[in-house]
Amino acid sequence: MVRVQQEAFPGMPTPLYAASPSKLLAFLDCPRRYRMQYLDRPSPPKRSQRAHTSLGNAVHNALRDWWDGPERTPQAGARLLARSWIDVGFRDAAHSAGWRARSEEHVTAYLEGVDGSTQPLGIERTVGFVSGDVRFTGRVDRLDERDGELVVVDYKTSRRPPTEEDVRTSLPMALYAAAVWKMFRRPTFAVELHHVPTVQVVRHDHTPESLTRQVDRAKAIARDARRAEESYAREGEGSSAFPAQPGPLCGWCDFRAHCREGQLAGPEQSDWAALEGDHAPVRVAEEGQD
Repeated sequence: MVRVQQEAFPGMPTPLYAASPSKLLAFLDCPRRYRMQYLDRPSPPKRSQRAHTSLGNAVHNALRDWWDGPERTPQAGARLLARSWIDVGFRDAAHSAGWRARSEEHVTAYLEGVDGSTQPLGIERTVGFVSGDVRFTGRVDRLDERDGELVVVDYKTSRRPPTEEDVRTSLPMALYAAAVWKMFRRPTFAVELHHVPTVQVVRHDHTPESLTRQVDRAKAIARDARRAEESYAREGEGSSAFPAQPGPLCGWCDFRAHCREGQLAGPEQSDWAALEGDHAPVRVAEEGQD
């Protein structure tokens, strides 16, 4: 399939490239997957949702609804989790029920440390900004204001708790902070990863310089992706701009069935493997939680 590239008239500004953290990281991880997910139309069929994505979405939905509900107690959070549960990707009904019960306990324990008498500035708030010819957009799980300071909060549900290095180097978290700063016109440096299963919180305080470096990094990825898309518009699926990147992520890829290189990279992981082993790459463990 060849997409028709829209020609710009002389003097017209360069169209903005629409970028989200998940889109940028998809191109960084594997241009082939990026092409199949964002460019090929119709897109190749994806595999069914995995259990860790179902669990992560259910926890995020419960924590979102908890702030809008009439009862902000840990027990209310557990009930919301039960109602939000997504029974997809688990080994069987008993496996799903076990993880639902465990997740109810995790949400209850996490909310015991949350002050429900306060109101965040945003819950699943869409944020964005334009830098150069790139428009960044993303969704913040929670935006707090504490003693006059804005804090970007992101929930995590992976088996492995995030580290200080994870939050310091996280491209999505830096872009969220930059977007909040732009939208609220208030310097925003604090970013936190809240690991719900262990109630651990890791924090990093950016500087203007570190945020600028991360935004520049994102713009560089976006430029490479734009050039690849332009090649795709000219050449279609025959474009050489979307090579496969065989590696550990291939065993978890939604488009593995359509990629010979990925199939040769190693065995396919079961739908529930990320819940029961410590071998899942970090990017896999957090998919679906942009």
